[in-house]
Amino acid sequence: QVQLVESGGGSVQPGGSLRLSCAASGFMFSAYWMYWVRQAPGAGLEWVSYIEPEGAGGKRHYADSGAGRFTISRDDAKNTESLQMNDLKSDDTAVYYCAPTKEGDNRGQGTQVTVSS
Repeated sequence: QVQLVESGGGSVQPGGSLRLSCAASGFMFSAYWMYWVRQAPGAGLEWVSYIEPEGAGGKRHYADSGAGRFTISRDDAKNTESLQMNDLKSDDTAVYYCAPTKEGDNRGQGTQVTVSS
């Protein structure tokens, strides 16, 4: 079955950085566009970034919220993806999930990111 395990979250001050990681299993990871989505307190799921399969060119896409600050990457040989987040803001506080769909289907348990002074 599909399994996604996110890690790397934590508490940082505004302007800080975090690198999130996701380990995937149970599906053909290399064939899927892979997403990072997040859910802030009291809000719905919001896509943050996604990356096309390496075999399709690995093109990266960002929502306005993370453009210029976040960098998504993937390693199809290892079934992993990552999200480097720089210059974090309080609005980035959320639980972050990796998923093979923009809606967050089959997402993992998530990793908490808290940005606060």
